[in-house]
Amino acid sequence: MIVLDGAMGTELAARGVPTQGPGWSAYALELAPEVVRAIHRDYARAGAAVARTNTFRTQPGTFPDRWPKLVAAAVRLVRDASPKQRVAGSIAPIFDCYRPDLSPSPDEAKPAHVALAGALAREGVDLLICETFPHTGEACIAVEAAVATGVETWVALTAGPDGALMTAEAMERGARDCVRAGAAAVLVCCTGARLTLPYVERLSRVGVPFGAYANAGDPADGLGWGAPGAADRYVELAREWRTAGATILGGCCGTEPKHIEALARAFGRDPAPEMDGHDDRLRPNVR
Repeated sequence: MIVLDGAMGTELAARGVPTQGPGWSAYALELAPEVVRAIHRDYARAGAAVARTNTFRTQPGTFPDRWPKLVAAAVRLVRDASPKQRVAGSIAPIFDCYRPDLSPSPDEAKPAHVALAGALAREGVDLLICETFPHTGEACIAVEAAVATGVETWVALTAGPDGALMTAEAMERGARDCVRAGAAAVLVCCTGARLTLPYVERLSRVGVPFGAYANAGDPADGLGWGAPGAADRYVELAREWRTAGATILGGCCGTEPKHIEALARAFGRDPAPEMDGHDDRLRPNVR
């Protein structure tokens, strides 16, 4: 079992850091780096073995003049906060993760994904994760760019918080395409936690390690956003994903360090109070 970290953007907002568009969480790399570092540290102490960089919105098109510096800062903040973790460089859709209709043409998408993947690889990330893609064509382009760096690559597809962006069958087809493009693991992410199980079950058929890190969903679901007992309810759903064979579990929008701590306790890893020194036992066996 591999435990991922949880949300960055919603956690920044919960800690009082603005996350307005178009850069969203990326602005915090300059405005509140100490908060970004603290969030990474809190997830590490909660028991996450893999930390995703805060590069979800550091695309060249969003920050034409300073995106390489933002990428370097994002990787450094993870390393500073938790050198024991494995660092996953985050690569997101170029435009909107809930608007597959805005996905650009391959001629536009490829150079942008090549640039970000290359920058993350040069900063020394341990793996690359192409995440929150609702458009499998763009996901494959991102995966190919990441694989070309020689760094191990995972992909995470999303059906959106309400499951409207992709059926479970379509996600399986897209995951298979991404595996053909070189992805070593496939996940469903940022889909409502109560809707995630059918997607996990379809990913179990793809033939590579798979998992899920779900959106806490509507606040009325009581799974995130500070709701009492949210972490325990989230873990109960995660048990279903684990029963379906998932070996990579974490959290997306609305989840907090307490969700990751509950996952780590439920699936065999105690939270770590000290995170100094690299531990090769945390490397997932996905090759």
